[in-house]
Amino acid sequence: MAARAPHGSNQPAKIIVKKIYIEAHGGHHGGAWKVAYADFVTAMMAFFLLLWLLGATTEKQRKGIADYFAPTLLDTHTIGMGGSGLLGGETIMSDQKLGPQAANAARATPGVIPPPAVGGPKDGLGNTQGREALAAEDRKNFDAMRRQLSREINGSARLAKLAAHVRFVQTRDGLRIDLVDDANYSMFALGTTVLASDASDLIGLIADSIKGMTNPIMIRGHTDSLAFGDPRAMNNWMLSSGRAEATRRRLAQGAIGEPRFERIEGVADREPMIEKDPTDPRNRRVAITLLYRRGIFGR
Repeated sequence: MAARAPHGSNQPAKIIVKKIYIEAHGGHHGGAWKVAYADFVTAMMAFFLLLWLLGATTEKQRKGIADYFAPTLLDTHTIGMGGSGLLGGETIMSDQKLGPQAANAARATPGVIPPPAVGGPKDGLGNTQGREALAAEDRKNFDAMRRQLSREINGSARLAKLAAHVRFVQTRDGLRIDLVDDANYSMFALGTTVLASDASDLIGLIADSIKGMTNPIMIRGHTDSLAFGDPRAMNNWMLSSGRAEATRRRLAQGAIGEPRFERIEGVADREPMIEKDPTDPRNRRVAITLLYRRGIFGR
């Protein structure tokens, strides 16, 4: 609106502009909410990724992931991390080993000289010689026991006929004594765990021969592949295990102490002596193994 100019003045009239602001609800508020929403989605994705890692990894792997972000030098071979290639996560000139040889490598700590390696009382050549001497003593005892047992079997009119059913086999675990059936003779009544009387005497004679020794004992029962009419009532697994246990009981009656029995098992027809004919009666047998004493061959 134009005001009237002052009287006698040629100045133009003043113009007054009145601005009216009208607040519009629901209008544009800018992009700040988008940034907040993106941060929220990123946080949720990281949260679900964390949940997945917790459920899909083992305790050892989680320890390795956590230690990966720690500012320390890690033994990655121990915690299951590090490269698996030619150099195992190391460089040729690296002084700070992070590969599979980390446990044997000196740490590159300035000013610190790693102490020399010191072996324990069981390390080195002395322990190896001790094991070899113990193994040689066991083999000597096995041989003496085998000769004595063979003499006693052949010297008995009743047991001499079983000499062909007794076999001595030297194995990596010790000396195995196989009591083997054939078409004309069975150590047990067929289909049962009942020892024949002369087989019981034979096992008693074995007990007398080994009761002065300290070697642990393993007994394993074997059968042929002939099946039973009702496998739910009796099968070759039950029969072989039962015959191994019956042999253990007979040895125990011969003054073999309970702590010496290390393993009693039945393997049914899974390890036949006559592989070409699983039904051959010679596959029926009980194996009594005198094991090397502990500390021999990794035992």
